[in-house]
Amino acid sequence: MEDLKLPGIDYGALLPMLILFGAACIGILLEAFTPRRSRQVVQLSLAFLAVTASFIAVIFQHDTRKITIGGAVAVDGPTLFLQGSILVLGLVSLMLIGERQIERGGPFVSQAAITVGSQKDVKQAGDQPGATEVYPLTIFALGGMLLFVAANDLLTMFIALEVFSLPLYLLCALARRRRLLSQEAALKYFLLGSYASAFFLFGVALIYGFSGGIALGQVHAAVADPQRSQVLLYGGLALIAIGLLFKAALAPFHVWTPDVYQGAPTPVTALMAACTKVAAFGALLRILYVAFDGVRWDFQPVLGTIAVLTMLVGAILAITQTDMKRLLAYSSVANAGYLLVGVLALNEEGLSSTMFYLVAYGFAVLAAFGIVTLVRDGDGEATHLARWAGLGRKSPLVAAAFTFILLAFAGIPLTSGFTAKFAVFGAAVEGGQTWLVVFGVITSMLLAFPYLRVVVLLWLSEPSETTPTVSIPGFLTSAALVIGVAATFALGVVPAPLIDLTRDAAQFVR
Repeated sequence: MEDLKLPGIDYGALLPMLILFGAACIGILLEAFTPRRSRQVVQLSLAFLAVTASFIAVIFQHDTRKITIGGAVAVDGPTLFLQGSILVLGLVSLMLIGERQIERGGPFVSQAAITVGSQKDVKQAGDQPGATEVYPLTIFALGGMLLFVAANDLLTMFIALEVFSLPLYLLCALARRRRLLSQEAALKYFLLGSYASAFFLFGVALIYGFSGGIALGQVHAAVADPQRSQVLLYGGLALIAIGLLFKAALAPFHVWTPDVYQGAPTPVTALMAACTKVAAFGALLRILYVAFDGVRWDFQPVLGTIAVLTMLVGAILAITQTDMKRLLAYSSVANAGYLLVGVLALNEEGLSSTMFYLVAYGFAVLAAFGIVTLVRDGDGEATHLARWAGLGRKSPLVAAAFTFILLAFAGIPLTSGFTAKFAVFGAAVEGGQTWLVVFGVITSMLLAFPYLRVVVLLWLSEPSETTPTVSIPGFLTSAALVIGVAATFALGVVPAPLIDLTRDAAQFVR
């Protein structure tokens, strides 16, 4: 009997993911055995330490270019850049989560608040330390995202999709004040994720039938020299793409995304808006550039139509919104369309500019949601736009920071938003997708209206008695805001270092 030969494993290349998964498991054990009073500090410290250590491991692997675990994981330039981006953005997200947890009750439901019956009991339970299980859940989600952008076969990609999605479903349901809205958001996000997983898995089955394997290299070879019916190829590609488009919140698969953004605790919304988008587009880039580049002429028009629809839906519906979190949600939908324009360039400039855009947008959206957490009244966050009228006169520094972030979303020069859009549009023109750039410019002008409307509301309206106060940010939130605003400014003024880094990383291994 022939001996079973196990695949070679490069543990150094896998170290960033192993650190996070190990820390998440330790965090679960600490949740059970650490005294409640000290649990908050211990869990937050462990989370920060794990993400920092994982990022250092990514830096040490910067020259690694290999495929390991029997072809299941590829460690290359895009993998390492996207993993580093997820970890940096995840660290800033943890600052927002940790700050709200340290406050009395935080934004998350404690176990006592779930079990008590009366409203009075719920209010008292909210004054207890928040649910510290948010930290291991967040670390699990980040670890799944690292695996998702590194997956080199379709089954590993599906497993990673589930690993980072399941903790996010739970995190969405942990809001303390608006519990019913939060649980509704979690249910909708779970249903969205279920649809995405189902489509993706059926697509994997069809692609396996077409190529006889699930490794992206095998799929690439089968596309170049098809031996079976191409109905399986196009059906499988369509289903896999739909699964990823759900996670990236591209129209018409964006349904319920604004509801999820509105109902989830705002720090969790920030985590999803920044990190999940990086993970979803990282996987989409690998799928299209590595496995299916041989049929680019077939999927470019279809995905291009989806990009145009996404930009139009995001821009038009953002104009009608009266809630700040829903406005940012539709802004996120529109930005997903701009990102898809960069993806469809299908050249190195497209890959480079898309990765740059993901980082630039991630920092800006984290700063935006960080500011939303500060505008509060007695009932919690005041997210209705009318409540923000005259806020610039009451809190000029916070209003100025938010104005700058909105101008970045609008693509005004000297912000990262302008540089990022210029980069993806330039790559699309070079890739022969000028028609997408035309729609991108038009929708960018449309999308500027809701942003400028908020700016006018902040500075030119008189504050009323119902105008909420801006809570003084703690150290962690202040640090997150400074990082987000500073990165948005720096990437608009001196983007060259990051652009050079993305260009050096813009090469997949097969």
